[in-house]
Amino acid sequence: MDRDVLTEDTQEFTPTWDTGELVAVDAAPSEPSPAGGRYPQPIPAPPVVVPGNYQHLKRWHFVLVVASVWTLAAAAGWGLYHWWYHSIDKTAPVFVVLVFLILCTVAGLLTAMANRSVASALAIAFTSAPLAATAGAAVLHGLYFCEWATRCFVGLIPY
Repeated sequence: MDRDVLTEDTQEFTPTWDTGELVAVDAAPSEPSPAGGRYPQPIPAPPVVVPGNYQHLKRWHFVLVVASVWTLAAAAGWGLYHWWYHSIDKTAPVFVVLVFLILCTVAGLLTAMANRSVASALAIAFTSAPLAATAGAAVLHGLYFCEWATRCFVGLIPY
């Protein structure tokens, strides 16, 4: 039997939207009618923004939060590069670097969900922590390379 040939014809389905007239339903008698025909005024919700609290973050506070996270990330990058450089099997250090990148990204995304300015600064710091870790690893790489290079600027940057 050929699958491309249908044995019986099919017709297009066209829905009919004519359902007839609908009868209006009165309010259920179990519902109490408001007195005087007016509903009571709802109590307004308290404001999300509390007077006296900052809606923004001061610059020095932002710099302090980002610098503290970057310092820890640079130390982590230094340590991970040191471990990678001195290990014979590079699988474990590379896996830990991958886990570090995933944790920084997830921590930044989860922290960004909070609706606070300090949490936003912390989310920016977590998300950019791999950059600081790369900078820490680059410093150690420069130190290791300048042990072998003949010319280095400040003992760190080969030229």
